[in-house]
Amino acid sequence: MTLPTSDTIVDYPNGSTSSMSTVVHIEGSYVVLDRTALHPVDHVWPDQGADRGLLRTDGHDFEVTDCVVGATNGSQLYVGAEVPVRTGTEGWTFVVVHIVPEPGITIGDSVEVVVDATYRAALSAGHTACHLASLALDRALADAWSKDVPLDALGAPAFDALAIESSLITEFGSRDVYRVGKSLRKKGFGVAALDDLSTIEAAANATLDEWVSSDAAVRLEREEEGLGDRRYWACSLPGGTATIPCGGTHLSTLAELASIRVSLEASALDGAVGLTMVTTATRA
Repeated sequence: MTLPTSDTIVDYPNGSTSSMSTVVHIEGSYVVLDRTALHPVDHVWPDQGADRGLLRTDGHDFEVTDCVVGATNGSQLYVGAEVPVRTGTEGWTFVVVHIVPEPGITIGDSVEVVVDATYRAALSAGHTACHLASLALDRALADAWSKDVPLDALGAPAFDALAIESSLITEFGSRDVYRVGKSLRKKGFGVAALDDLSTIEAAANATLDEWVSSDAAVRLEREEEGLGDRRYWACSLPGGTATIPCGGTHLSTLAELASIRVSLEASALDGAVGLTMVTTATRA
């Protein structure tokens, strides 16, 4: 069985919700195409789930029940959690694996990839809001640091990057979980700043109001089109452009949103403080 030797060309970074493709590999319910508009869930950082959609050929529609990152080093195809390396690792080929329980498709067939555009738009709004919320939280907590630490895309101490435990993109929102423990305190974070979450919330939401009202442009930057190539989210905010590595999907402008709000909740963990940020975006 011949395995793919080129990364899947991905069309979703430019906002596409359809693509014409050729089937290049099939293993059971796994279908690999030469290109696709379907966004797959990443095995390392599965914050944004897979798009919903179907493969259409010769008048027949085949539902894609899941869409995940796959990889091969030439000997076998690894799928989803089985992939032993990060996407983009040199020497590996990275492909989008469309899971179709009863494919009815053969290698060489031409298929149209059709994405559920409404669901895509909701996740894109959630992912854009998530990035903005993390930057607003960093800014709101900037005075809590007593030592120099790495900075975020806008120059504030990078609380989000340093404390993040998990992130989940939802329709028009996200849920981010942070851990403030011994290591973060050693880096200079004053945990007492979390005693007054209402003040932090208010500061973050004021920043988000300013950004959303700017109707700033949003774009995904990339030099190559393959799944394994680096992509960056960029937003031209007042005071500077934020650029963050990101493999997800996004809005094209903040004018598509009426507001972004965050709410914070702290919890006691073993030897640490947990912080959960729920972000909600409202359609314009």
